Amino acid sequence: MDVGLILKVAGVGILVSVACQILSRSGRDEQAMLVSLTGIVIVLMMLVTEIGALFSTVREVFGF
Repeated sequence: MDVGLILKVAGVGILVSVACQILSRSGRDEQAMLVSLTGIVIVLMMLVTEIGALFSTVREVFGF
């Protein structure tokens, strides 16, 4: 895991939080919720490869 992934996740989090605040203040709460869900999905898609690598490492360590 490198620092680039952490910075990408933080960047997505900052962008999503700003967008949610703007949408909430303008009275578009439903769209703010959809933006936050989209942000979660984007971050999870970025982390899928890292989670796969973690599982393969655990599998190698314990000999499964």
